[in-house]
Amino acid sequence: MSKPATKPAPEPLPADIAGAWLQPFLDHLRKERRYSAYTARNYGQAFADFFRWLRHNGRGEGGFDVLTARDVRDFVIEAQRRFDRRTLHNHVSGLRAFYRYWMQRGRLERNPFAGVPLPKLQKSLPKFLTEAQVTVLLDGPMKLLGNQAITARDAWRDRLVLELLYGGGLRVSELVALNYGAVDFGDGSARVLGKGRKERVCPLGTTAMKVLRKFRDDFARESGPGDPVLVTTSGQRLTVRAVQLLVKKYLALADLPMDLTPHKLRHSFATHLLNSGADLRTVQELLGHANLTTTQIYTHTSVARLKEIHAKAHPRA
Repeated sequence: MSKPATKPAPEPLPADIAGAWLQPFLDHLRKERRYSAYTARNYGQAFADFFRWLRHNGRGEGGFDVLTARDVRDFVIEAQRRFDRRTLHNHVSGLRAFYRYWMQRGRLERNPFAGVPLPKLQKSLPKFLTEAQVTVLLDGPMKLLGNQAITARDAWRDRLVLELLYGGGLRVSELVALNYGAVDFGDGSARVLGKGRKERVCPLGTTAMKVLRKFRDDFARESGPGDPVLVTTSGQRLTVRAVQLLVKKYLALADLPMDLTPHKLRHSFATHLLNSGADLRTVQELLGHANLTTTQIYTHTSVARLKEIHAKAHPRA
């Protein structure tokens, strides 16, 4: 039986283009804007895909500054056949940022991606766990410890990961970057650096702080101001990928849907706050959203929950 044909690897960027145009932009994203490695990688892939399209279609031979709005519209139309709408939006966002970066440095004069029409995104409600599901998930590490399936150190480290994601509503990138010096053990909060290098103070919750103190006092090798809170057995800072795999393990243990991600604990954090009466502005600050409209998506979930309660409890429902 013949093997299925493998898709050929995409043509790599020419070294001169990668070195002169892409790499300085990616360095800016990582070092100055503090974008996650995941976002920087995606923006790099967006640029490489766009460059290959230009070369294949004979566009942009005079450089990136000669592209017209028509060129960009043609690219978007063709890209819709290859990418879903959200991926396309992310790619255009990356290319818009690429042009903006080089315009600020005087190398390009205009941004052809500014205002380019894009297909509308389908609005989908964020997935989240119920409070009962969160409880089962967070109990997972202690369950494994009770069965002697993992060490005490790993059990408390894993529980700390889950408690901080849910108790503080942290992004995974914020979680793995957390150092002991950013934690205020007196008032139970942490200073985190979010998107766009915006710092905010996150209350972590009584339970998360108890777990953090336990892990620090009983298991941490180093707990100085510059030392990472979450580390591997060998003492290295935990990676985003390691957290993703850790959450998958405890989702399976709790018999919860495997398509849930660490970010869904952040969704759960926001939804449970709103369901319990927190105002939208406060939740916006806790999440570190720049725009209130980003936070408002959680109100739809909360309203759906209120309707469900109303339908079950009201005699005229």
